[in-house]
Amino acid sequence: MHSAKHGMAAGHASQDNIVIKGILLGFAACTAFSFSDASVKALHGAVAPYETAFFGGVFALFALPFLMQKGDRWVDILRTTNRPLWMLRFSAYPLGVIGSVTAFTHLSMAEAFALIFLQPAFVTIMSILFLKEAVGIRRWAAVIIGFIGVLIVLRPGFRELSIGHFGALFAGLGGAISVVTYRAADAAEKKISLFGAGILGAVIVCGTLMLFTFEMPTRTEWLWLAGYGLMAAAANVLLMQAAFYAPAAYIASTQYSQMLWAVLFGYLFFGDTMDTPMLVGILLIIAAGLMTIAREARHGSPASPSLPEGLRCENSIDGRKTRGM
Repeated sequence: MHSAKHGMAAGHASQDNIVIKGILLGFAACTAFSFSDASVKALHGAVAPYETAFFGGVFALFALPFLMQKGDRWVDILRTTNRPLWMLRFSAYPLGVIGSVTAFTHLSMAEAFALIFLQPAFVTIMSILFLKEAVGIRRWAAVIIGFIGVLIVLRPGFRELSIGHFGALFAGLGGAISVVTYRAADAAEKKISLFGAGILGAVIVCGTLMLFTFEMPTRTEWLWLAGYGLMAAAANVLLMQAAFYAPAAYIASTQYSQMLWAVLFGYLFFGDTMDTPMLVGILLIIAAGLMTIAREARHGSPASPSLPEGLRCENSIDGRKTRGM
């Protein structure tokens, strides 16, 4: 009996260590994403958002081999069990990336993150409208709290709104559309198809937009573009690995560590400031997101990836039970 109990305890400890490994990988992925976003900020708008998004998509191709499973072929990127959903991911992903680049170009990093973190609220609303999910009082409360936080951050009528604010909201909206399409996807849908649809969208849509206005980046701009794309690609691989070890809701909660990086980078390198109302609004938005994640974890329902800006591999933590979570 003692031996059996000891074995069970050892098993639980081993499982806990595996989950902790996944969470740490999630934090590492979010750190890499933060460096990627700081690289966008360092461009100071010298490169057009859709051009930046195009090169980010090109660099993100480096992550694709790590997403391929045994038996996958490159042509599987184009194969899908649901073409309309594939096309929606193809269209929504570049929308989110262009929005996030615009947000980080025109806003402080902390403010951009705060508005993009509204994505879980968008996911909740879209899940009701399109997936017919039942939503209880707690999720509605999280949505309301999140929108109150946004109003405090934006303070419409009391401060001038910029294209960066709209970019951040579009980034959250684009990310939410991607999340909802992942939830709606068939269990047989290949990971390479889920992720590849978005990357192809970024490359083709943004590449088309920049055809008539392209200007060759300078050497320094190439450095920041490479930092943006390669760090995002590395983060995607880390995120995928994290999903093998920890539940989706646990990994999704690590995204809020990006706010700490945003405040640090903004203060040290970009001269960002934050007043009291903005801080209160940011805390409310974060609280709303954590409420949603906690609810998903308790009920075992699909957790939103909620990794909003940049080139996010949302499918690696889309919460579908086929991932063995």
